[in-house]
Amino acid sequence: MKQLIHSNTQAFCHRLNRRANAWAAIRGGKDHPHLLGSVKFFQTQAGVLVLAEVWGLPSQAENPSGIFGFHIHSGTGCSGTAEMEFADADGHLNPSGSPHPEHMGDLPPLFAKNGYAWTVFLSSRFTIRDILGRTVILHAAPDDFTSQPSGNAGKMIACGVIR
Repeated sequence: MKQLIHSNTQAFCHRLNRRANAWAAIRGGKDHPHLLGSVKFFQTQAGVLVLAEVWGLPSQAENPSGIFGFHIHSGTGCSGTAEMEFADADGHLNPSGSPHPEHMGDLPPLFAKNGYAWTVFLSSRFTIRDILGRTVILHAAPDDFTSQPSGNAGKMIACGVIR
């Protein structure tokens, strides 16, 4: 078992040193113009390895927990309206109609320190083909993993299209 874990870790580290199969440039909205980041997606035999790096996240005064909801949405753009800045991102990617937090687009939250977050995780919920052209959204609050339909994670504060 120990050898298998070591072998998988080496394979994932090797994969992260290669060019991503897909990526999204994250940009904050009008309330968070300095929020920037990237999300890279690497297809592996075990699933999709996701690497996210974001800086300029809201301060602890705005979000005391420092935890931000992070999802893939079904929309194909980051434009919107005056009332809902990223309306074209639509809702969570959920082609099977599953309850939250079992949507294809439900991701682990981002944990920020001093406005910076970095995470890497493996997901078997989707393939690169499933997410190309969709949007990645950061929310102002943590996902509660309970509320329907999308975890009560608050306002969309940043968006990026997966290319």
